Amino acid sequence: MIGEEMTDQVKSDEDIIEEILENREAEIDAVKYETGAEEIMEKDSSSEGDEAEDAPDNRSREELYAATEAILFSMGDAVELVHLAQALSLSRDDTKELLSEMMEDYKKAERGIQIIELEGAYQLCTKKEMYDYLVKIAHVPKPKELTDVMLETLSIIAYKQPVTKLEIEKIRGIKSDHTVNKLVEYNLVCEVGRKDAPGRPILFATTEEFLRSFGIESTNELPELDSDIIEEFKEEAEHEVAESVQLKLDI
Repeated sequence: MIGEEMTDQVKSDEDIIEEILENREAEIDAVKYETGAEEIMEKDSSSEGDEAEDAPDNRSREELYAATEAILFSMGDAVELVHLAQALSLSRDDTKELLSEMMEDYKKAERGIQIIELEGAYQLCTKKEMYDYLVKIAHVPKPKELTDVMLETLSIIAYKQPVTKLEIEKIRGIKSDHTVNKLVEYNLVCEVGRKDAPGRPILFATTEEFLRSFGIESTNELPELDSDIIEEFKEEAEHEVAESVQLKLDI
């Protein structure tokens, strides 16, 4: 009896051990399955990312045109090429090519707007030929015309910038406070800092409005300045002084 009980006990222990091993194997299989599933999911996710990265750009040219036009219109001011490229998810070269195509398209006679390039930035604006229509609808005065004196001063600033009033006056031979102030008022010239010299005089340079007004992309496009032009500036300045003195004598 005791022998039978011990045999039964041994069998019972063997059954327990076998059951434990079976459960352990089941747990290991479950872990393997879960790990394998995760790896498959990660692989699928990675593949999807690669496919999305390598996926062709299915946007039409018209859609890119419209997006670019909307960006430039809403921003108002000039937008740098790098920012346009980021917004459109295009390379800089592709964005520049797109803008060039649009600029050509806007040159058509039936278009009232244009895209201009200003030192690596792009701006949407109306064509100057349309200004008379804009004046009628907006009831705003036409831009003030620049006098010869203002054009001379503006030319000196454009070629010598950044430049101080004293340096302008040395070229022109007379005081230029009023003229420079008017150019600042017209937003053709602005203060860009102070010269490292006694008195720390203000330095002046041209603005983006200057580039727009004269239809150039950069001051590098300005024609070379002949030395005779400077002499003409001085002669005209002397004539200006003479007229001013004569006017005071007449009064």
